[in-house]
Amino acid sequence: MKLAKAAETPMSIEQEELRGLSRSVAEIEWLLLVLVLLYYAFGGTETDERPAVVAAMVGYALFVMGFRYARFFRQESRWKLAVETWVMTGFITWALWHTGGLESPLLNTYLLVIITSALALGKLTTLLELALIAACLVFLGGHASVAELLSLKYAGGMFAKFAPFVLVAYITTMFASDIRYGLGKAKRESETDELTQALNRRGFAIVADRLFGQAVRYQRAISLLCIDCDNLKQVNDAHGHKTGDKLLVALAQSVQGQLRHTDVLARFGGDEFVVLLPETPAAGALDVAERIRAAVEANPVVADGKLARSTVSIGVAAYPADGQGLDQLLANADRQLYAAKQEGRNRVSPAS
Repeated sequence: MKLAKAAETPMSIEQEELRGLSRSVAEIEWLLLVLVLLYYAFGGTETDERPAVVAAMVGYALFVMGFRYARFFRQESRWKLAVETWVMTGFITWALWHTGGLESPLLNTYLLVIITSALALGKLTTLLELALIAACLVFLGGHASVAELLSLKYAGGMFAKFAPFVLVAYITTMFASDIRYGLGKAKRESETDELTQALNRRGFAIVADRLFGQAVRYQRAISLLCIDCDNLKQVNDAHGHKTGDKLLVALAQSVQGQLRHTDVLARFGGDEFVVLLPETPAAGALDVAERIRAAVEANPVVADGKLARSTVSIGVAAYPADGQGLDQLLANADRQLYAAKQEGRNRVSPAS
């Protein structure tokens, strides 16, 4: 048996997602700069305010190039994206202050910040961004007295300007949440065996690669079991494939019942299962394997009012004695499984 070589670890998948988000944020940053530049180029800025706007554009462009291309961060992170949205907010507020305040046509560029936050950073961060933008709107509104700030007229005016931002934030966060849910569901389904709900080969490869890498890095024990049903074909022939499916489900449940929450169960196809046991030496793996064998034997499936009994043969391999790599460990456990079959089935073949 071989593991899928193309499998990615959860960390690499998350980094790939963050890199994609980072590229989108970069495009939004340059779009914001272009919008302000166009407004400036077409005379939207008063003559005495032009130096301040030019200075802001130059400073913002330098920030984007330095922050993004000087590689201050070795890996992408949501904190990095959050800092970029805060700087975007500051740049927009500065540009608005020098181009008409709340009456500036650039006011809606705040929507770029909200959309960026909603797509990349989630609901809570977007709510905080909205609070920051609300504070900026009050600041841009001028030096109003406390009485004016509390008046209905002032509140109504601010609400009219702020309501579109709230609406866009709500719609975008809901849309982003639906996308994440759909992608997460598709990912789970692509890594899970539909019948038994155990991991499939791909899902196992992703998890096992990480756990085995940790065992090697920190020189910790880790073991692997290869499990094969001894009589699935006979059950299928005698009772039909539906009963055979019930038998596989019951087998998976029996195995899972003997495992810790840190252990990993996967169905490799047909009646073949694999279990990865982190922090477990050979002796402990043999004990787990024997418990699994006994549990499967003690839990028959009812078919047409009759009991369809089943047994399993199990091969055990442990790192590092039986393999320095995950594929080698899997091959040795598979070899032990074959030995258990040859010796009469319904037994555990020990690690070397």
